[in-house]
Amino acid sequence: MAEDVKGESVASNDESDRAASDESLSNTMLTEGSCLLRRMEICVAEAEKRSGKNAVSMQETYTVYLVETRPMDAIAEGRNPPPDSLWRRYSEFELLRNYLIVTYPYIVVPPLPEKRAEFVWHKLSADNMDPDFVERRRIGLENFLLRVASHPVLSNNEMLYHFLTKEHGWKEMVYETGFQTKADSRLRALSATFRVRSPHKRLVEMKHYSDGLQSHTSQLLRARTRVADRLYAVYKVHGNYGRVFSEWSAIEKEMGDGLQSAGHHMDAYAASVDDILEEEEHYADQLKEYLSYAEALRAVCRKHELSQFELEMASQDLISKKQQREELATGIVRTFSLKGMTNKLFGQEAPEQREAKLNLLEELIAEGEETVKEKTAECDEHAEKAWADIVRFKDQKDKDLKEAFINYALMQISMCKKGIQVWSNAKECFLKM
Repeated sequence: MAEDVKGESVASNDESDRAASDESLSNTMLTEGSCLLRRMEICVAEAEKRSGKNAVSMQETYTVYLVETRPMDAIAEGRNPPPDSLWRRYSEFELLRNYLIVTYPYIVVPPLPEKRAEFVWHKLSADNMDPDFVERRRIGLENFLLRVASHPVLSNNEMLYHFLTKEHGWKEMVYETGFQTKADSRLRALSATFRVRSPHKRLVEMKHYSDGLQSHTSQLLRARTRVADRLYAVYKVHGNYGRVFSEWSAIEKEMGDGLQSAGHHMDAYAASVDDILEEEEHYADQLKEYLSYAEALRAVCRKHELSQFELEMASQDLISKKQQREELATGIVRTFSLKGMTNKLFGQEAPEQREAKLNLLEELIAEGEETVKEKTAECDEHAEKAWADIVRFKDQKDKDLKEAFINYALMQISMCKKGIQVWSNAKECFLKM
């Protein structure tokens, strides 16, 4: 009986913790002035391979990722409720990012980890279902969520919150926003790039900077790939020392123990390269993130070019309509046109027709002036907000890359010290022969 009462008490406590957790999660979106990451613990806990039928009823194998969340206030109060969890596919992360790009065109939206492995050295699998690659992508997806959830603007987006807390119906909610209709076509963006007359100076400079950032990071990744290939070969060749020393020790009496011990050190040295290069992949993934960030930065600059181009087109249309009004009012045609030739051949229009056209032009000019005013405000707002976020991004980039380069240098130093230690140990073995 006591055990039953105890069991009911534990179940009741679990239910109360769950209810408190749900209430706390629902309140996270009500807190203003703080990023989501300060209110919610977020992680991508694990990856799982699954099989099923796709949209065209064909069997496919895919990977899903377990997203776990827990309210920070529950942790601060000493409660430890179980995390809320749901499974997401990579394509759902893509949908979230595409939505954020369209909704916040002035923000450098954090990139997703690569869908397929690039800049890999030849011994590393490029298969996107490879367990090591899936694990690195899991880490990258968690990093993406943490970056978005710590952003001062993106973190308070309602769809992000639903992505983290609603397993079913989330995609339908995103599509209902109609964000796809607001997406700019690549052709329009390309046209604006070549035809815009007065681009924003600082954003043009930033666009050129993004080109340089992409170029240098890709060159560094290629160099790192070549170094990894050679490093792997050098380490594995040391395995030949181990094999030769071990075989040689079998025919020696006085030298045998020393040779065999030295061989063991060489074998251990040769085997250690796998862990070293696995650690290197972590730093390579950090560089790949900023390779993708360069494109995100360029997208913000292209969006402003498109806004500026639309403003210039609206201004040009307004000037044209004002000129038409002047020509219609004075009867003097300043530029060659079919209308001017028609008037010369068949005479001027009747006063009633001219008055009607003037009234129509006045309405169009008023609409055009309002359009130019709106486009100017939109362009100025985009430039101001974009520059503020670019400054934030540059501070983040400087900090991240500095830390990555320092840690990479420390890893190389540690690797060299291990090499020195191996040969020092081998020397001691030789001295004992």
